Amino acid sequence: MALDTTVYKEIEGTGADYYALVGWLAVFAAAGLGASYYMEHYGHVVTGMTNAIVWGTPHVFAVFLIVAASGVLNVSSISSVFSKHHYKPMARLSALTALALLAGGLMVLVLDLGRPDRLIVAMTKYNFKSIFAWNIYLYTGFFVIVLIYLWMMMERRFAPHSKKAGLLAFVWRLALTTGTGSIFGFLVARPGYDAAIMAPMFIAMSFAFGLAIFILLVTVTYKASERPLGDLILFKMRNLLGVFIAAVLYFTAAMHLTNLYAAEHMGVERFILMDGGIYTFLFWVVQIGIGSVFPLALLFNPATGRTCQGISIASMMVIVGGLAQLYVIIVGGQAFPLQMFPGMEVSSSFFDGQVHGYAPSLPEVVLGLSGIATALLIVAVAVKYLPLLPVSLSDAHIRISRSLDHHIEDAPFS
Repeated sequence: MALDTTVYKEIEGTGADYYALVGWLAVFAAAGLGASYYMEHYGHVVTGMTNAIVWGTPHVFAVFLIVAASGVLNVSSISSVFSKHHYKPMARLSALTALALLAGGLMVLVLDLGRPDRLIVAMTKYNFKSIFAWNIYLYTGFFVIVLIYLWMMMERRFAPHSKKAGLLAFVWRLALTTGTGSIFGFLVARPGYDAAIMAPMFIAMSFAFGLAIFILLVTVTYKASERPLGDLILFKMRNLLGVFIAAVLYFTAAMHLTNLYAAEHMGVERFILMDGGIYTFLFWVVQIGIGSVFPLALLFNPATGRTCQGISIASMMVIVGGLAQLYVIIVGGQAFPLQMFPGMEVSSSFFDGQVHGYAPSLPEVVLGLSGIATALLIVAVAVKYLPLLPVSLSDAHIRISRSLDHHIEDAPFS
């Protein structure tokens, strides 16, 4: 394992803009706590959720952040597990961002329980036939493993062992995202969820969402701190993001084509692809158009793909498209009625057999946004007081760092 020759330094000389950013993020995080209290105090009725749609907008944000947390760690994994030294200077920030995103996602998830104290029951009584019980271990294990991984990268005495920790973190995050995708893939009662391909599709989604967030974070942070950011590393992340977007498109197409082949899924496919109203719009216009096709066009168009602005806009589109994709999967999958008696028409006073309506309420949206604010707040404070950011990511520095790493790796033992 090559020693890290990059110079890391916390952000110094922050002015009013930094403290204003931290203040606004703290306000948004506190607003989420207020929204959670409001929904807990007045009950489920103040939300857009019903007894048919029990996972709403907060779950969309929570799952997005959890999935992105796994994906953003990919930058660290590429450097340590696959020995791609271009990415090595950003490994520390990648690990820290993964922890922050998971913390923000779990905050939303816990506060949306209505009774957060019930988490104690979930942590002390396990039903291992439930994928939710598995996720308790996967999430807590992710925190522990990535913290150890980050510590080994920052402590030079343990740097030779960081590759082993990175390999463990890589395997664990694949298991975490598989578990998150399996939450939906294992729900065979819902025709919109019942698909084994959910697990690999969520892994591909995590790669795309996490890298898009990381690109924005790096570009904004280095511009704000006036540190050099070269084209070499930016273009490498651009190419990788394009591959991940294409992978998500592939798995999405494979899932829907497979469902169209199965008669039992024909109804939900027609609902999502043609007759679903807002869900059809979100699928074709936001998820496929804004979140996939347009970003690919921006990234691989020479006029836009070779500029920081074009890559940043494409990354923002991927994030918007990712939120839409999860909204269609989570909410749209519940809106389509359960097929209690296949081939028969079902109706009752409980609206069985009817498409269920849902409109997100303001507290739900605020709670979801507070998860993003919490994650960004953790990152903003961490880069201020911890040596996570390289002093330079210029092309010359990346090339020098890479050549020194190779020299150290190839040197004979004394």
